[in-house]
Amino acid sequence: MQTIIHKSLKKHPLIEEVDSILRSCVHCGFCNATCPTYQLLGDELDGPRGRIYLMKQMFETGENSSQTLKHLDRCLTCRNCETTCPSGVQYGRLLTIGREIAEKNSPRLAFAALLRWSLRQVIPHRKRIGLVVKLATKLRRILPASVQRQLPTSKNNDAILDRHQRMVILPAGCAQDAFAPDINADCRIILDKLGVTAVEIDADSCCGAMSEHMAKSAEAHHFIKKNINAWWPSIEAGAEAIISTASACGIMIKDYGKLLENDPDYAEKAARVSELCADVSEFLSNEDLSSLGDKKTARISFHAPCTLQHGQGITGSVESLLSQVGYDIIEYNDAHLCCGSAGAYSILQPNISKKLLLNKLDNLLSEQPDIIATANIGCLLHMRSGTETPVVHWLQLLNPSKDSKHV
Repeated sequence: MQTIIHKSLKKHPLIEEVDSILRSCVHCGFCNATCPTYQLLGDELDGPRGRIYLMKQMFETGENSSQTLKHLDRCLTCRNCETTCPSGVQYGRLLTIGREIAEKNSPRLAFAALLRWSLRQVIPHRKRIGLVVKLATKLRRILPASVQRQLPTSKNNDAILDRHQRMVILPAGCAQDAFAPDINADCRIILDKLGVTAVEIDADSCCGAMSEHMAKSAEAHHFIKKNINAWWPSIEAGAEAIISTASACGIMIKDYGKLLENDPDYAEKAARVSELCADVSEFLSNEDLSSLGDKKTARISFHAPCTLQHGQGITGSVESLLSQVGYDIIEYNDAHLCCGSAGAYSILQPNISKKLLLNKLDNLLSEQPDIIATANIGCLLHMRSGTETPVVHWLQLLNPSKDSKHV
């Protein structure tokens, strides 16, 4: 697609990348066939092709309306369209840049701006979100059942583990550390059984994804640099990987090299961090799981988060690992579609998010599984809000010290 960039944007540091992405799109419309919001709303402007048109118009005129921002906001950033696109359009990257420019051109109303600011002041900060969760836990009895199911029910497992020659870095994250610290605790136990020490570093922080998705790239870069500084001594000490147990964080960390490629102080380190980052399923796929004990028995519906299957392009690995240890993996319809969590989307776009959740749960529960498993904390909490069927992180099903029925 030919694009003539407006003179006011010609000096934007990312405009050449924008122009290249726009030119790669041939407007075939294949993307709409797998776009959750287009399928739900039936509006061309709520599909990838329509949003690209809106952004193209903005880049050519230097202006946009609040309607442009509305339709960009409705995008889940699930990147399903990237999996479908025959031309390899980097839609997610275009959307990130487009949102930031659109928001500068068309400032939000006071309440909407305040809500987004508030979320960014709490969720990405481990201590702050931890305090909120602790308070909610104390008030558990008076909260709606849907909220109660999202709150932690077990204490972190502080089992004493061996120190091994092999070492990996295990980021604590922000929301996951507050809502489900047992995920990383179980990961440490599993890796210990495999002869690997998982190191958690107190100085690390949010991966930066929430800020990036809310069009605050400078804020995201602050989190990124803080993490690189925190992890670098362990990398120099021989850490063989940075293991992500949250697929949304994993895809963000894998993008560090791209996001800081023009930063003379961090470009090389960021590239090395991205190179080392692996989803926990990628890491375990290269390990011998026989040391994890007896075969497990349960019927599992596995929800592959969009950040895993579309963002990182990892498909089938988790199902294979679970099958190796004995679980029966159930197939269901529309496994490629988003559950509606999408970071803060369930808060910012509650109506669309809820419809997507109900559709996803209908499919996941169609064969009456014993457990629903997923690979991302946001999806896990979102799905727990809508069903009494246990929803867990798939990794926890491998913990040899746990019964699969009591994860």
